[in-house]
Amino acid sequence: MEIKRYPNNGCCERLHLDVCVDERTPRDGILELLRKLRPEWKTEDIQIKAFTEGITNQLMGCYVGSLTQGPVLLVRVYGQMTELFMDRGKEMEMFQVLHKHGCGPELYCSFTNGICYEFVRGVVLDDALLKQPSVYRLIAREMGKIHSIKSEKTGNCSPVLWSRLSQFLNLVQSSDAPEQQKSSAHVEAPSLKIIIKEMEELKSHLTHINSPVVLCHNDLLTKNVIYNQEEGTVKFIDYEYADFNYQAYDIGNHFNEFAGTSNVDSSLYPSGELQFDWLTAYLESFKRFNGVDSAVTKKEVLKLYVQVCNFSLVGHLFWCLWALLQAKHSTIDFDFQRYAVARFNYYFEKKQEFFGMKLP
Repeated sequence: MEIKRYPNNGCCERLHLDVCVDERTPRDGILELLRKLRPEWKTEDIQIKAFTEGITNQLMGCYVGSLTQGPVLLVRVYGQMTELFMDRGKEMEMFQVLHKHGCGPELYCSFTNGICYEFVRGVVLDDALLKQPSVYRLIAREMGKIHSIKSEKTGNCSPVLWSRLSQFLNLVQSSDAPEQQKSSAHVEAPSLKIIIKEMEELKSHLTHINSPVVLCHNDLLTKNVIYNQEEGTVKFIDYEYADFNYQAYDIGNHFNEFAGTSNVDSSLYPSGELQFDWLTAYLESFKRFNGVDSAVTKKEVLKLYVQVCNFSLVGHLFWCLWALLQAKHSTIDFDFQRYAVARFNYYFEKKQEFFGMKLP
């Protein structure tokens, strides 16, 4: 097994193991990783549990003894062809930046087709927890903390949104791969011509909305939030899309995710009352971590609310294109084309309500 160490853009050194884990029979590859990472663990005692929440990659927890009591190491095996549209170097950089600021788990190593990292104890959020004030305020505060992390690079950081959308669109247009899975609902894929038209209209509109560019998670669905009730904390996991982006996009994208993934229900989009309470907690945190007076006015909350409503729209097109790509390449058992259609329809429903919204 070849071992390499890479510098990581000014962050701490990154360990890389030249091991490939077979997604169909992963145990042998995982054991090879553990011989280096956890040499004190006896092979016969190692247990591996598959987690099923993800729809992009395979995730497995490795432990000796008890999953709930002892140390657990997570192994994530990348989904097929995801390297086409994901910057794995950026993902590992984000792991280390967020861990350095106390916002994320430790990255143990990368390997040929995945990464190993620290297990975050707690429960994955469900719809009921997501709407509990004590929990969603924790999420808002944690996002405010992450958004306050400054770039270690000189100069301004450009938002990744439009370049990623263009990348996804180009990949969908150029891909001649047949869909890996047929849609169970036999739905017709959304029209790329219409998506392009809507993207251009949104870009023209949103560039006039002065949303700050901050360090964003960019994929804060419920399954990427871990809640530890005993400690009264939340942590965000999975940084495949983390990068600098528009503040209002990251918040709006999270609000969109209240509608769910397996069965998208737009009626679950958070109420105005919940949004205002969430945004107040967020602004208090964002200001505090930026070293300014954390008092928040109604005018500030209303301004951010309007920005979030507008930016939330582009999130639907982003995940629609993402799902069309996954439908062509992923081997994971999920109806990506049906999801693309659901987000496409969700977009047009919310566009009537949000597009062009301005401060009263």
